[in-house]
Amino acid sequence: MTTVLHSLRLVDDGFITDDAWVAFADGVVLARGTGASWREMPVAETVDGGGAYLTPGFVDIHGHGGGGAAFDDGAEAIATARAVHRAHGTTRAVLSLVTASIDDLAARVGVIADLAERDATILGSHLEGPFLDVGHKGAHTEGLLRAPDAESIARLVDAGRGTVRQVTLAPELPGGLAATAQFVAAGVAVAVGHTAATEDEAAAAFDAGATLLTHAFNAMPGIHHRAPGPIVAAMRDERVTLEVIADGFHVHPHVIALAFAQAPGRIALITDAMAAAGAADGHYELGGLAVTVIDGAARLDVGGAIAGSTLTQDAALRLVVAGGLPLPAAVAALTTVPARAIGVEGRYGSLRPGAAADAVLLDDALTVAGVWVDGIRI
Repeated sequence: MTTVLHSLRLVDDGFITDDAWVAFADGVVLARGTGASWREMPVAETVDGGGAYLTPGFVDIHGHGGGGAAFDDGAEAIATARAVHRAHGTTRAVLSLVTASIDDLAARVGVIADLAERDATILGSHLEGPFLDVGHKGAHTEGLLRAPDAESIARLVDAGRGTVRQVTLAPELPGGLAATAQFVAAGVAVAVGHTAATEDEAAAAFDAGATLLTHAFNAMPGIHHRAPGPIVAAMRDERVTLEVIADGFHVHPHVIALAFAQAPGRIALITDAMAAAGAADGHYELGGLAVTVIDGAARLDVGGAIAGSTLTQDAALRLVVAGGLPLPAAVAALTTVPARAIGVEGRYGSLRPGAAADAVLLDDALTVAGVWVDGIRI
């Protein structure tokens, strides 16, 4: 069955195309164009967009849960959290796991690998820990943090059966650069994060194959005029994508604008969402640590560190556009950029013919009015 969405403002490939249409068939984008040319096609269903925006489905490469559920807690919790984010436009996601023992992490990536076999909207797992700097641990259990070793890495990669997409590590730890190379050789995107790395140490990690900076500005040294740190190293390296949590709380909107200006086309807007995303304020747990959410801001009960976010990707879009970022650049940061960062560009994060028929309909206020996954409206 062919479905045509028409009378749209298509936001893709860095442009806004007025009076556009997109045709879906068999779960992929069949064709697209402008005006009434779609009427020449045999069409089973039409959707009049009424001049609304249509973007590719959002891709979140770093999030921990939502709807009161965490991705660490098994298949049922994953389904609950994914439903929340899918309704906000996140059609594909990498599921992030907080620091735990190697045994627990191996079991959890195995669960995600099983789910990914039957649910293609799950792109795999992200190991945010345990190879992190104690001094920049954020909401990770200090006693479980450790330097990387080849045996543990191999076990985690094997448990994921090809679905471990990303790992965050502190490259200055003993064995950090060797771990970076080992993960990269296994097809895992390595992110520098939760780190005390200097600019030179971060640059060495990027030369060793790391291609991401985990939630830039958070859980790492800031930019100092005599010590540029990992943020500047990432901004200066065209190979590196910088994750940003655009909730107005983790990073000031003016600093978000600076990041986009200094690394155009290399900012991926992530949620880093914990269980409270799409749920009420209150008391939660993240990786075994008690968290209290007040006015949407999550902090550890002990120590007060920021404990993830309650962000959804559509809200991130609205914040950066309100801050002056052109809509096409903002949409790219939710679609093509994160898809490229984990090696799934072309298939996801695009509405070009042949790509998965994932799309988000947005009204003038950039509120989600419709979501399609594999050509089916949810």
